[in-house]
Amino acid sequence: MFHDYGVINFWTFLAGALVIVMIPGPNSLYVLRTGISRGMRAAYRGVAGVVLGDMFLIFLAWAGIATLIQASPHVFTAVKYLGALFLSWLGIKIIWSALRQPPQDAPVPAVRQENYFLKALMLSITNPKSILFYVSFFIQFIDPATAHSALAFSVLGAVLQLISLSWMTFLLLTGAAVARWLGTRRRLVALVNSLTGLLFIGFAARLAATQS
Repeated sequence: MFHDYGVINFWTFLAGALVIVMIPGPNSLYVLRTGISRGMRAAYRGVAGVVLGDMFLIFLAWAGIATLIQASPHVFTAVKYLGALFLSWLGIKIIWSALRQPPQDAPVPAVRQENYFLKALMLSITNPKSILFYVSFFIQFIDPATAHSALAFSVLGAVLQLISLSWMTFLLLTGAAVARWLGTRRRLVALVNSLTGLLFIGFAARLAATQS
């Protein structure tokens, strides 16, 4: 069935995609943190940003941009450090916000609005390793003899996004339960947010240290 669309070894792809999506990363962590601290509506704005960013990366992989980045050390380095800087900035911002939590008996301040969609989108598209992943992973499951590689990329991309949406929905439902349990425990919320910020800084350091 899937071979008609230029896709080979579909079930192997499905198993690999499930494992890859469930590995913790900046995207899922940001969506989970947003769901816990800002609610489901804000979190799904982040989910929409992640999905659009992944679709854009899949398009770049199909268009051959990933190969260009891999072949050009200067381009790869520039994109890599841009992604690391963004992750560091986001991590520091999360930690700073957590440290500025008011005292336990203080009134709850108004929630400052932020563009969750845009931040999640930037998280998706500023990681060069994600671009290279899409071309190196997807290409293994596309029939080299197919005359419609765009269709094959679309089928695999749709399946991957369906898995990603399902997994992030599960994370959000889990996060909603955690948020209800946290309730007014502001110090614990601040600790969770601080740890999240540190993880983002760790992701940035790991990205900056990677080689093309």
